[in-house]
Amino acid sequence: MTPLDHAHAAMQAEPGDEAAALRFYRLLADTPLMLLLEREPQDTRIDPRVFDLEAGPVLLAFDSADRMAALGDAPLAYAELPGRVIVAQLAGQGVSLGLNFGSEAPSEILLPPDALDWLAEMVATPPLQELEAVPESFFTPRNLPAALTEALNFTFGSAAGLARAAYLAGVRYDDGRVGHILAILDAHPEAQVPLAQAVAQAIGFTGLDAAEIDVTFLTGTDQAARGIVRSGILFEFPPEPLEQPAAAPIAPGSDPDRPPRLR
Repeated sequence: MTPLDHAHAAMQAEPGDEAAALRFYRLLADTPLMLLLEREPQDTRIDPRVFDLEAGPVLLAFDSADRMAALGDAPLAYAELPGRVIVAQLAGQGVSLGLNFGSEAPSEILLPPDALDWLAEMVATPPLQELEAVPESFFTPRNLPAALTEALNFTFGSAAGLARAAYLAGVRYDDGRVGHILAILDAHPEAQVPLAQAVAQAIGFTGLDAAEIDVTFLTGTDQAARGIVRSGILFEFPPEPLEQPAAAPIAPGSDPDRPPRLR
């Protein structure tokens, strides 16, 4: 059972559970998938293999080499790409994506064009708005949805080495506004905008409005950081960058805001 299998099973077990569906889609967006190609990749050019089925044109992607190998005995070419990259390229093309087709995996499923279009909107780079506000006090947040902490843990777990840690705290500003603040500590300067965008995307997959949580970047010695650290919930970053596997051919054997229903 892969993580996608577990997420898909939870979604199928509770068809009306929007949180379970969003969790599956979030995981699909961030999982490296092996997209079946017509031929080996040449430089940055890839040619996905298209199957003309009764439901229309379909591309195939798999979350493991063993599952792709179930297609047959001939060598297969593929490109390993995050799900978000694949759906961004397929959005608006009128094609479907077959996940783990032919492998008898628990997560074997067809994502129709409307599902891909919806997911592409969800993973699109969100606009960021810079605000100036003066925190007056911090407090420990309560009754946070489990989906939020899970999504942030997942996001920061894929951002190894980009920051030291993050803390989520309640905040009261000097203008009387009360909300939540996520402080990311000791982030690399060039990683700050991508991290803020990744956080906004992660929050979107929880069903919350990303505007409900302010994101700030601090050093561990900032005075504000001390108050947030005392009151906030800790999210850790892995210390070392994760290795990215290169694409290569293999031989088999070795409502618009609601997640769409899948066949």
